[in-house]
Amino acid sequence: MAESSLTARKTRRQSIEHIPPLMSSSMSSLSEEIQCSVCLDVFTDPVSTPCGHNFCKICLNKCWDNSQTYSCPYCKETFKQRPDLKINTTLRELVGHCKKKSPEKTTEVLCDICEERKLKALKSCLVCQSSYCETHLEPHLRVTRLKKHKLMDPVSNLEDYICQKHERPLDLFCRDDQTCVCSICSVKDHKNHNTVPIEEESQEKKTELMKTQKDVQLMIQNRIKKIQDIKHSAEIRKRNTEKEKAVRVELFTDLIRSIERHQTELLEMMEEQQKAAEKQEQELIEELEQEITELKMRNTELEQLSHTEDHLHLLQIHSYLYSSRNTRNWPEISMKTHESLETLRRALTQLKDTIDEKLTLTELKWMQQYAVDVTLDPDTAQPDLILSDDGKQVRDGDIRQKLPDKPERFDPCPCVLGKEGFSSGRFYFEVQVKGKTDWGLGVVRESINRKGPITLRPRDGYWIVWLRNGDEYKACDDPRVSLSLRVKPQRVGVFVDYEEGLVSFYDVESSSHIYSFTTQSFTEKLYPLFNPCLNDGGKNSSPLIITPVSYNK
Repeated sequence: MAESSLTARKTRRQSIEHIPPLMSSSMSSLSEEIQCSVCLDVFTDPVSTPCGHNFCKICLNKCWDNSQTYSCPYCKETFKQRPDLKINTTLRELVGHCKKKSPEKTTEVLCDICEERKLKALKSCLVCQSSYCETHLEPHLRVTRLKKHKLMDPVSNLEDYICQKHERPLDLFCRDDQTCVCSICSVKDHKNHNTVPIEEESQEKKTELMKTQKDVQLMIQNRIKKIQDIKHSAEIRKRNTEKEKAVRVELFTDLIRSIERHQTELLEMMEEQQKAAEKQEQELIEELEQEITELKMRNTELEQLSHTEDHLHLLQIHSYLYSSRNTRNWPEISMKTHESLETLRRALTQLKDTIDEKLTLTELKWMQQYAVDVTLDPDTAQPDLILSDDGKQVRDGDIRQKLPDKPERFDPCPCVLGKEGFSSGRFYFEVQVKGKTDWGLGVVRESINRKGPITLRPRDGYWIVWLRNGDEYKACDDPRVSLSLRVKPQRVGVFVDYEEGLVSFYDVESSSHIYSFTTQSFTEKLYPLFNPCLNDGGKNSSPLIITPVSYNK
């Protein structure tokens, strides 16, 4: 009964649910490529021959079991010995994929026992290879022998759960060939293979699927977070760009107004000087003309006197004619004109200096918008240094404190770093250096050497400006650069543009540029560095103070 039921079921399935007629044109074309040339059905456990053709494993084994030679059923190539057949897992997955994609009709599973009006099946039995309605299932729930049969939810393709070769339930899984087998297969075709109950393998696969599902869910969450981070970064960048645009417009508008004001003042001064020069020139011309008249009269008198015969009269007026006259010193006139031009030159120079100062001030204002809150990191402080409770001041205490010798701590160089490092963007901070005779400021990369002698230069990870002996300012470039500053800085601003490779130092109060390290290459986090230098017997006891940024007006 079981065999006739299986045969009838297979015939009905082939006539009603055969895959190729139900596929779309593209799927129909593909289905021809995944059909066994022996059974003319879609592959079941496809295997490949040495000549490259594919067949159902059962079909090929049947051909060779009934033959004295081993040849390919398709091209007839003969093999010296029976090939060891391995399931083509890639082709099998393709077949499974096509079966899922093919629009098969979902038919209701009916009872195989009902004769007149067939009722809906409640269970299918893999041993009996039949499906039963509630009434006809009753013996399987009551009879002891039938209770041992393997029941499952009703399926129309029950033959897929039955070994086509031995007509036994596929209740084992061969891990070597990655296929379902029956109990007879496990002792014949799959002898000495690693076979386990199909439920056990299914449970392991479910566990793997659950793990994969969790991994996929985690990947989804990570990507959702990444999208949120990108959107957040884009929003921050947009806000910063708008803020920077507004600041730049305000700063340059102020600069333009200042230049226009100074230009107006200069033009007015030039006009006044022009009028003064014209007045002076007119007065000089009049004086010269008056003097010329006087000199002509004197010349006439001299001419007349040179021909006189009155010797007494000549001697009487001689001293008068040769006496000093109150004439102008004409070289002084040229000097005054030169002084006027020099005044104009100084005014132009002053305007240039004013414009340069305004440009530096504008640049400084722009940098100050990137101000960050810097706090000193006590774990990096050299043992002689004393930090304030708020982490904003540091000075040399001249007494070594008992502190743990951590790898990040400077020793013996009297330095300390800021707590927070920066690996992108721009940042700015200000430090009061008032009252100190020696100090060092700047930024360093995270991996710098902090023990023993230290060489302060960019290639060793230091971008530093320092003061020594009260008036010797230097940039610790390679080689070092001596700095000539107009005034002694009381508060120093430090600006860093990570992507541009720029570290700049400014005198905040005079709004003047001190020094810039340019075209640097940053690959690590940068940390602010503070070096208050040695106490020097109290001469250099003032602390370095991290101050809130006070925006210049």
